[in-house]
Amino acid sequence: MTSEKRKKLLTLAVLAAALAACLVVDATLPSYHIAVKVISKASVYMLVAVSMNLLNGFTGLFSLGQAGFMLLGAYAYAVLTIPVAKRDSVYQYFDGGLLHFSLPEIFSFLGEDLGTLVGMLAALLVGGLLAALLAYLIGLPVLRLKSDYLAIATLGFAEILRTLFQWNGLGPITNGSNLLKSYPTFSRATSYVLLAGVLIFAVVLLINSTYGRAFKAIRDDEVAAEAMGINLSHHKRMSFVISSFFAGVGGGMMAMYMGTVAALPFRSSMTYEILLIVVIGGIGSITGSIIASFLYIFSSEWWLRGLDSGTFLGIHAPGLFKNGFRMAVFSVIIMVIVLFFRRGLMGDKELPDLLGRRPKKQKKEVAGK
Repeated sequence: MTSEKRKKLLTLAVLAAALAACLVVDATLPSYHIAVKVISKASVYMLVAVSMNLLNGFTGLFSLGQAGFMLLGAYAYAVLTIPVAKRDSVYQYFDGGLLHFSLPEIFSFLGEDLGTLVGMLAALLVGGLLAALLAYLIGLPVLRLKSDYLAIATLGFAEILRTLFQWNGLGPITNGSNLLKSYPTFSRATSYVLLAGVLIFAVVLLINSTYGRAFKAIRDDEVAAEAMGINLSHHKRMSFVISSFFAGVGGGMMAMYMGTVAALPFRSSMTYEILLIVVIGGIGSITGSIIASFLYIFSSEWWLRGLDSGTFLGIHAPGLFKNGFRMAVFSVIIMVIVLFFRRGLMGDKELPDLLGRRPKKQKKEVAGK
């Protein structure tokens, strides 16, 4: 068996084991258990982190607009899936809202369960496409900028979009500053993991294609890439649009996870969290983004919670373990990772690179023997 086949088989075995673990969690724990919740949220974050890594790590474009595209995807999913019978109660201040249809109900001819699932997936797709369309439009002027200027411009766009969605003038669609609710969601963690895994696999295929190699060439040296015949503006715009599409789908999944949608949670701090995950995992590593997403969410949402509640690792010290101490310890952990893993946990390596065998060092021949 060749080394490449061995790497693929080992990678598939690791992925199968991870999926089996999710199935076991779903089968043994109720949907409201903290383990199910953190796996679901980590799956959403790993998809959005991979989408940001595609742009920042593989194309070399420093963008901070992920929260804005997630916001658009979240609202698109919620608006398109709220049942018609519940729109009057959800849009109680806007006469039932502007739209009077629901995608799951449109696909009800497929059966109740299948129609609901198809409608949910269609709403996620629409959210991603809307995010991609908006990214194309703003990318025409914004992608002329570079480095910090591009980051500031995209961050400003995200904040403007969040403010706009809270405006009552768009209330018949967005419900203004009120919550959107009563839409269908996934109740099990395996659904989030499978959907995110399929989309990340599509990103991996893209990175390993000719377009992916063009993205990497632009990241390494724009002048050399252009000299080789790569259209810089076209490929930058393509990377920006594709990244925004997956961020939009991730926003729809975030709406599922939260159960309600409001513009307030999609602040710039959410983008910073995703950027932190990308840096910790390794800029230019899909595997790193996945691992760092789970480590970040599990640590911040579950493992370190005892530091805020008075008891941690069996130690009862309410004078020390009180509200806010968790974030202090978490910040120290992040600093340690950044200091000792300058390129992140994975650097630019992927899972198959770690599973492959290291080549044996050949003994140097002594001259004269």
